[in-house]
Amino acid sequence: MPLLVLGAILTAAARGTDVYEAMTAGAKKGLLLTWSILPSLLVIFPALRLLRASGLPELLGQVLQPLFTLLGVPEETGILMLLRPLSGSGALAEASELIQRHGPDSLIGRTAAVMLGSSETSFYVIAVYFSAAGVKHDGRALPAALLADLVCFLSSAWICRLLWG
Repeated sequence: MPLLVLGAILTAAARGTDVYEAMTAGAKKGLLLTWSILPSLLVIFPALRLLRASGLPELLGQVLQPLFTLLGVPEETGILMLLRPLSGSGALAEASELIQRHGPDSLIGRTAAVMLGSSETSFYVIAVYFSAAGVKHDGRALPAALLADLVCFLSSAWICRLLWG
């Protein structure tokens, strides 16, 4: 990392760019971006905490268990599938628990790891990035993102079952 920073500084200096001015301008843009997305973060984090504390993801996991079984998805990963679009830290905690309980080399542990690595916290990404870009109407983004997450979950389960099942 230090070599990368040094290389960027040397390249900028060789091109005649005022390195200090460029770095402070970049820092200013970063602070302005942080300030612009702060309202979204102040809303989404407490909402996610409330959702997780309500027990709704666990209840939905139990209700949807027959569907997960029909689709070939390990039923233990149901809560992970429901949490991942909402909360990265909640999904990471759930995946860690699954891996610890079933083992990292188990089908469930591997499936949880692949699901976690191939999907995204869609609600968070949409809230933060759209807020930063000033997008007001994102009507198709959320359904597309949730569909992409579903495809990631299903393909993760099927590929893991194919390779290690």
